[in-house]
Amino acid sequence: MKPRPPATAAGTAATPSPNNLNLSKHDTTDGKGVRVSGSSSTVESNGSVKASGKQSNGSTETLPALLDRPSSSHNKAAKAIHNGRRSSWSISLLSLAMASLGISLLLAIVNSLVTRQFDPKGCRMSYMRPSYIPFPDFDTEHTRFATKYSLYLYREQGVDDPDKLRGTPVLFIPGNAGSYKQVRPIAAEAANYFKQYVVTDGFSIGAGVRNLDFFTVDFNEDITAFHGQTLWDQAEYLNEAVRYILALYSDPQRVVRDAHQPEPSSIIILGHSMGGIVARTMLVQPNYQTDSINTIITMSAPHARAPVSFDGQIVQIYDQINGFWRDAFTQKSIGQNPLKDVTLLSIAGGNLDTIVPSDYASVDSLVPETHGFTVFTTGIPTVWTSMDHQAILWCDQFRKVVAHSLFDIVDVRRGSQTKPREERMNVFRKRFLTGLESSNMTTPQTRDPTTLLRFNDDSTEVLSPGHRLVLSELGGHTKGKAHLIPVPPQGSPQSKRFTLLTDQWLNGGTADDLDVLLCRVSDYMPGSLPMIDLAKGTARATTLACRPTTGDVSLLPPSTSASRHPFTRDGEAKKDPFSYVQYDIENILDDQFIAVVDRKSSTASKFLIAELSDYSDFYQKHDINLMQLLQQGIMAVLPANRPMVTEVEISSMTSSLLAYRLHLKQDACRGKPALFAPLVRQYIEHPYESRFFVNAQDVDVSLHGVAPYLPPSLKPREAKGVTFQFWTDPSCETSLQITLAVDPFASLGKLYMRYRTVFAAFPLLIVTLVLRKQFRVYDLTGTFVSFAESLDLSLRRSIPLLVLSMTMLSLSVGTAVGAGRFLSLKDLLSRTPVPIDFQKNDLLIGTSDPFYWFLVPLIGIVCLGVCVILHYAALGLTHTLAGIWYLVGLVPAFGSTPVTQSSYTPTTPRRRMITTITLLLLVSFLIPYQFAYLVACLVQLCAVVRALRTTRHCPSTANTNYYNYAHSVLLLMLWVLPINLPILAVWIRNLAVHWLTPFSSHHNILSIAPFILLVENLTSGKMVPQLKGGLRHVTSILLFATAVAAAIYGVSHAYMLHHLVNIIALWLVIVHATGDSWSLTGVGAMFDGTASEGRQVKKTP
Repeated sequence: MKPRPPATAAGTAATPSPNNLNLSKHDTTDGKGVRVSGSSSTVESNGSVKASGKQSNGSTETLPALLDRPSSSHNKAAKAIHNGRRSSWSISLLSLAMASLGISLLLAIVNSLVTRQFDPKGCRMSYMRPSYIPFPDFDTEHTRFATKYSLYLYREQGVDDPDKLRGTPVLFIPGNAGSYKQVRPIAAEAANYFKQYVVTDGFSIGAGVRNLDFFTVDFNEDITAFHGQTLWDQAEYLNEAVRYILALYSDPQRVVRDAHQPEPSSIIILGHSMGGIVARTMLVQPNYQTDSINTIITMSAPHARAPVSFDGQIVQIYDQINGFWRDAFTQKSIGQNPLKDVTLLSIAGGNLDTIVPSDYASVDSLVPETHGFTVFTTGIPTVWTSMDHQAILWCDQFRKVVAHSLFDIVDVRRGSQTKPREERMNVFRKRFLTGLESSNMTTPQTRDPTTLLRFNDDSTEVLSPGHRLVLSELGGHTKGKAHLIPVPPQGSPQSKRFTLLTDQWLNGGTADDLDVLLCRVSDYMPGSLPMIDLAKGTARATTLACRPTTGDVSLLPPSTSASRHPFTRDGEAKKDPFSYVQYDIENILDDQFIAVVDRKSSTASKFLIAELSDYSDFYQKHDINLMQLLQQGIMAVLPANRPMVTEVEISSMTSSLLAYRLHLKQDACRGKPALFAPLVRQYIEHPYESRFFVNAQDVDVSLHGVAPYLPPSLKPREAKGVTFQFWTDPSCETSLQITLAVDPFASLGKLYMRYRTVFAAFPLLIVTLVLRKQFRVYDLTGTFVSFAESLDLSLRRSIPLLVLSMTMLSLSVGTAVGAGRFLSLKDLLSRTPVPIDFQKNDLLIGTSDPFYWFLVPLIGIVCLGVCVILHYAALGLTHTLAGIWYLVGLVPAFGSTPVTQSSYTPTTPRRRMITTITLLLLVSFLIPYQFAYLVACLVQLCAVVRALRTTRHCPSTANTNYYNYAHSVLLLMLWVLPINLPILAVWIRNLAVHWLTPFSSHHNILSIAPFILLVENLTSGKMVPQLKGGLRHVTSILLFATAVAAAIYGVSHAYMLHHLVNIIALWLVIVHATGDSWSLTGVGAMFDGTASEGRQVKKTP
């Protein structure tokens, strides 16, 4: 390293050096900030430097050639580069073209997000009469957070008893910045449903069903998504709240309960958004009361990974709680599993949720199917609509399903207040799944006969094999009529399936109903079971023992020629759903007949279609790879004699990054109207996502399947793609043409939700490489080129090479065995072998599929455009502030009164040292270092404005170098700022709610001291010294390593980027220190206020 030459005395010419920010009297300018000397040169658009004038020989050399010159030629190279400088607003054609392409792609992504494949909103409004009862007794004797958080009991006015607890405790946990009042829609529905139906149905009370007592927590709208310590504090508070709530049920003054009922020992948890994560965190807290939680229902909760990784502690908490849940279910003995009785239901809102990606709601990597699953609201019976992040709390049709399912799992006869785990899971499957999943298509729920069916020849029709039952209207029979469909015997040549579809409600409850029964010949005596007698007054009759199918009926959205959506909005007439029954024949071989009993006396305009179909006729599988699907699409023709229900599986449709367009074409029915319009179900089973399309013709297809950055499933399973299920009227006898193609433009919109956090990482790759190029040029030539010039040079070599390297790395991660684990940050820090690599998708673009290699350059180009936008935004801001500075008279106008040294004199070293020490002390004890970082960014902005004004008034190599250096450091700091702002928002929120306890995290002064010291050096006007020899490579290596780390780990560990840039700042502080000569006399002079002020600005001659 070369130390910076000492400052010269006043009136003495300073030795021209890029480390002195002055204008030497030996230099002259042309008024535009360009030094005029005996020879000149220009920088060509391709980065070459061409000499001209008396020393020119017509040769042209590229900048890399200049950088490779021996040290004796550096001054000449520096002069050549300096004389060819462009305006700070200029941009090369290459940079302009790449930035324009990146901005265009970004605009296309945003446009696709808001205009293409936008799901319609179908939620109906909910109404309630809320009241909230606080618990002031839950004070600091119970929890240290009593002054910050509060506990309430919800009561529906006019329905609930405001003074007594009468049921099973339920605790609602709001999410990020959520309100405790968000409990009211579900709690109100539960109170009204209990009063109107549960109490009067005649059997629920005897089965242990009681009302629900909804408790809710006021977190003062705490921000938990960005701050791990806040999440941890909430979980600690909630465990104490659960202990307090359970203790309330031991107080006879508060509780109304039967004497023989046990006291509650556990509580049901409802969590919204991050509240669901807090609920799971409660189980790993030291103050968790064993077995106090056995049921967790979450709505729009990001279980799989943190929504953002700006805080290192929240990433660690996610690793801790997810690891705890995974380890619990990998125990060899069920008795060792602390979660053996816990059920976890995760409900996702789908495409309309633009706050938290619904992919993150998956719990496949956390719990097995026996203990929980993930379901999307688009597939929940009677809901059938996507929901945004807040609507999932108040959507009327959805809150009904949640409230009713809670009553289905309640059993106050048990201390846990709920049914056993297996029964709870059955309830959740029945309430939240379509019933058409492969896990549900086993045996009928009712096994033993419950009804006798008596009929004679006049009241019966037996279908011949191979024929289907088609009824265009129901009823009109005096005694009723039974349609018998024989069940093929075991050993039939092909696997068959029975399907039945009707728009008549199948409830089996009244005498004027439509019944679908599974019947067998039996010796049950008349009178031993209830009877359906279709042969009244006839002595000769046949009797079958039957069991109902009502428990196996699946509800489907009604599809008619007038249908637009599978749901009905407020103000629209409600329509009864279709009823659908489906059995694989292997599961009903104990029965001889499927009986369709029509007991309607009057004729009704209802239809029914039932049939047996072969597996080869109703199921198709297309084994086409993704590239073929992208290039060719799929076209299939279903023949006119097809079954009513057909399924088409496309194995390559697994990724959530692609959108598709499905087109159905069918000729009109021959001579009669269709009984129903085509109905399409698009589904995957891991997670459970079904989407229904009524009156289907053109269908937008998207899915939440294999998504970036998601961990693998807890148990490996066979990969299956999307399956389409088509219900069409077979009586039309017309073919159906199906066309499926990838929608490229709509697919762009899918990148936003999956890769929006990439803007905190990949732009840092661009900025560090540009800064690296600036330092390389500066250390070799003494000229610190502008950001735009360095970007142009970087685009010719370093940026393309690194992006290409990252692309190749993404391919190797996707194809090489163990490559992902080798690069996994967790495995780099631990040598403990992991059976399943849950971090394998944390790297780069978050997917191991080599098909998506193009995402690396695409993201790079977009981030390049964003970097250029920020660069010019910073230029505009600094020039505006400089202009304001001029207008208010802080700096004289150009060409007016000569500028004196005092006009540009910064604050004294003593003041800067006191300010720095004070700020570091505040960080140590009171404020988070993110606040100090924001202050550092603002101070650096002022330094850039000061440098700009100085450069404009006194143009010189040194002043221009300093301005370019300060501007680039500002850009680097600005790209790290978004990582720090969320924590700062949490701290400000704590102050707003008068939580005066010192912030419990982010007080490490080592995380901010280098930034403060670097900014202090820049505000004093000190230019970073040139480095010679091998030390100049340290700067290059640090910047390059930061660029690589930003690309590989930036999305999943964004908080690391602050610390990496912090190391760069520390190195620059060290480099700055090499330009100063330290002595005890100099230190003492600081406190006397007599130290030299760094840079001096002299009058222009």
